[in-house]
Amino acid sequence: MSSLRRVFVYGTLKQGEPNHHWLTDVANGKASFVGRGTTVTRYPLVIGSRYNIPFLLDVPGRGHQVRGEIYDIDDRMLARLDVLEDYPRLYERRPEAIQSAEKGGGGTAEVVSCWIYLLQRFPPHLLEQQMLEEYRNSTGQPYTESHDDNVFDQHEVPLVVPANDENPR
Repeated sequence: MSSLRRVFVYGTLKQGEPNHHWLTDVANGKASFVGRGTTVTRYPLVIGSRYNIPFLLDVPGRGHQVRGEIYDIDDRMLARLDVLEDYPRLYERRPEAIQSAEKGGGGTAEVVSCWIYLLQRFPPHLLEQQMLEEYRNSTGQPYTESHDDNVFDQHEVPLVVPANDENPR
């Protein structure tokens, strides 16, 4: 049996959202809900592209502490999520500190390390979008599943955002 890993989901994989079925389909592997959590570091969470995808932009210190859900997943599920998130072509996956909403033994929320998917290359106009604390699919900006390799239009040439020395990872 493979070891379990923690992952933090903030968008369409959350309960009640369009891609949550990826986490509940046993053919994808094992996923167990641990609880709700919030990023310790602030990040811009925006809705972008013609598919209305929630993107967590890799610009630490901007935006909000983002609310989402923590899951324990096995290696098979991690590999399936990598496919969904188009890692490493589109997203970067790395461990991040997440404050669990669940109280630990001492009665305080604990900080846990979770895998998280961050968008490092993106069109600059995404930083001008409304930055959210929590994603919810809506009829005003409904998520649409993408079946192509280019979630951004031709004129939206992605760029690499340089790391900001004032906001260490």
